[in-house]
Amino acid sequence: MLPGPDETTTGHSGAEHHGRPDDNFPDYTRTSRAHVGESIADARNWPGIILVAIGLVGLALTLTAAGYGFAGWVIIGAIATVVCIGVGIFLVVAEHRRLKNREGLNLTDQAGH
Repeated sequence: MLPGPDETTTGHSGAEHHGRPDDNFPDYTRTSRAHVGESIADARNWPGIILVAIGLVGLALTLTAAGYGFAGWVIIGAIATVVCIGVGIFLVVAEHRRLKNREGLNLTDQAGH
């Protein structure tokens, strides 16, 4: 059950947070993860996320071209889709690995990810 608007304690590990919500960043009462929103908040992830999104659009366009029988566009679209998705995933994983290394953890350590 969530605390009411007039209650002064959050009930999270005995810690009390008072004041405006801005003062209680990060909001530990609603999350148990150490890096919530890491992919969005870290601007170095944006190129990877954008490339994956472009790759998904490219996949849709490639399938549409295949449905209409444009073999040349299917080859071009398939190559572009694989490259965009592959590079995008690589960039997101590389940035995630960089953050984990900075914290002294391995990529497979389950510290809130």
